[in-house]
Parts: sequence; C-alpha cells; structure tokens
Amino acid sequence: MTIGALLDLDIDQNEFKEELKKLKLDEYRLEITRQKKNGITGTDFKVILNKSTGHHNHGHNHDHSASLSDCNNHSHKSSHSHHHSHNRNFNDIKKLINNSDLSDAVKELSITIFEKVARAEAKVHDKDISQVHFHEVGAVDSIVDIVGTAILIEMLNPDHIYSSKIPLGTGFVNADHGNIPVPAPATIEILKDVPVYSNGIKSELVTPTGAAIIKTLAEEFISLPELNIGKIGYGTGKKELEITNVLRVYQAKKKE
Repeated sequence: MTIGALLDLDIDQNEFKEELKKLKLDEYRLEITRQKKNGITGTDFKVILNKSTGHHNHGHNHDHSASLSDCNNHSHKSSHSHHHSHNRNFNDIKKLINNSDLSDAVKELSITIFEKVARAEAKVHDKDISQVHFHEVGAVDSIVDIVGTAILIEMLNPDHIYSSKIPLGTGFVNADHGNIPVPAPATIEILKDVPVYSNGIKSELVTPTGAAIIKTLAEEFISLPELNIGKIGYGTGKKELEITNVLRVYQAKKKE
C-alpha cells in the first residue's frame, strides 16, 4: 500500500520500474492497477512471484502504516503458505542491495529499513542477527516493497516526512511459528517509542516490514498540521475491513 500510495502522487511508473530493475532481481513481475475501496479509487501494487522461484504465484500486499496517513492497514501473512527457494538472511539481503546499480541513497535507506526488522526478529527469537532467516523479510515481495519505497522516496525527494499515530489491530495471525498475537512481537518491538493505539479491529494492521518502513521514514508522529495540500495519493489494500482499506498520503507544503 505504501508503494501504491506514493505512485498515486503522479509518479512516472515506467521510471519507477526502470529503477527497480537495478536491483537485478528477476524472481517476480509487477501488476499495478486502479482499484476501489468503498468507492475511493487508488493505486493497487502487486508483486507476482514467478513459479520458477518455488513460491506460490500470488499477489502479495504489504499494507503498512505509512507516512502522512490517517487510514492505515497492513496484512502480515496471507492464508496461503510462503515457500521460499531463497532462504535469505540479513547479510544476503545487504549483499543483494549493495551489489545492485541502485543509488547510494536508495541502498542506504533500504538497508536501514531491513536492519530494523532483522534486529527485532533477532531479539524476539533470541538469535544473533546473522542467524535469523526471515519468513517475511527474506521474501522477494518484501524486498521489492522496501527497496521500491526507498526508490520512490528518492524520486519524490521530500524535505520532511511525518506520520499519524499508528493504529494496531488485535487478535491472532497465522505465521510460520504458529498462531501469534496481533500486533506480531517483531512489529511491536520495532514500534517502541512510536505513538500507537488500538482501533479495535480484529485484523493485523501493521506488519514488521510496515513498522520498519514508517519508523525509518517518519521524523515525527503527529496530528495533521496546518498544510497547503498539493497532491493526495491512495494505496489500496486487499483485505475487506470495517474501515476503508486505503493508505492516504499527502504531498504538501507547511504554511508559513
């Protein structure tokens, strides 16, 4: 949803796709479409995994709580299983990014986001960061989500990024380790020192990947300040929830 919302700010999709090719990862294809949620039209971003990778060929959505938004949703794990032919750890991902043709700024931001997830997972599972093999971060779709977000931030080149407080769902979600509470332990570990609240929705609204993206990007978590709004982007999610499942991003100038 982050990528969908940022693309919805009139970003050149072809330029974005060309930048993403610099990652030199050929295990997926993209599907970018216009979708509606409760009558609101936004951009839907899917990573379709190639069958040859050993994954299910599916569209995976990472509906994370993102910058300058007031309707934030996230899905941790779909009902199907994830089968990873590449059981990547943090060092593998760093090497993939550093060996790419991406800009230094995109590399640095991507690795910073991944490291937040890696450290949280390591703490939760009581392992060294180099020993953690991710059920989510090791996936191609998560790599594309995080690196794609870093690319779009470089393309937009904002002076400041702010976020609303982060709404957390409740209940349980099926993960590789069995049923785990919502928010997932790694998610809440990442969101320490970030203002969060519960809106009572029995669904996972923030995953570790989403939490790491917003914590890295946002310099403050605040109520909407006085702004002159220029553009508005909507990224659509896949889940049907009690709330409108879109991520809204404002591109704006602060009033003097």
